[in-house]
Amino acid sequence: MKMKAGCNQLKPAVLVLIVKLCFCASYQPKDLQVCELCSGAVLNGSAVGQFCSSSAGRIEGRCCLRRDNTSDPERITGLDLSNCSLTHVEGLLGTSRAIMMIDLSLNPIVNISDAAFQGLIELDFIILPEHVHCPGGNTSWAKVEVKGGNRLCEGQINWCNQTGQLSINCPENSLCAPYGPSFFECSCVDDFHGYKCLRRGEFPGLLVFGPLGAVTVAASLLLWVTQRRKVKPL
Repeated sequence: MKMKAGCNQLKPAVLVLIVKLCFCASYQPKDLQVCELCSGAVLNGSAVGQFCSSSAGRIEGRCCLRRDNTSDPERITGLDLSNCSLTHVEGLLGTSRAIMMIDLSLNPIVNISDAAFQGLIELDFIILPEHVHCPGGNTSWAKVEVKGGNRLCEGQINWCNQTGQLSINCPENSLCAPYGPSFFECSCVDDFHGYKCLRRGEFPGLLVFGPLGAVTVAASLLLWVTQRRKVKPL
């Protein structure tokens, strides 16, 4: 479970700044490096290739990329890392929360931590070597079957209540939301924030982020002045 305190009452300017920073950090070109982890490209007849074709995506290396509209950046929606001689997957999949399909078959994988799939809320289909269990176990998927030497995990199950309301593991004044196979997060509802969502009222965004911004600006100015005052060696 991941606890997440809500901050819906941030001042507009601060909120816009935070959204822009998160947006830029999430879609840096380095995220596409996972597409070049092994040679070759997604084959048209493969599971990811068929998924990419049916969803009007574009193949780049081992990835299927798609954008929702012309103004959105391309996102990784499919990832084919089959037959890539992978033994570990930890830290490999934190590239895009928009991933819907992953093929890890034909790899000598020793074990996969559930945390490797944390945050992949759109993930709906995984192909694994037969000896590797589905992330979160069978109870995290609507359908699990072994076929052709592979284990297929299909239909990620939402661990929150079907009503989308409070989970028994979430504190009062919070809502439950899926956060990847076997994971969920608790977000504070409007007007509540802080530890276990116990504080009510407007989140002190300017008080929290204002000094941080001021310190950053001051440090940048100090560095600039220091560099300008350096004396050139004789």
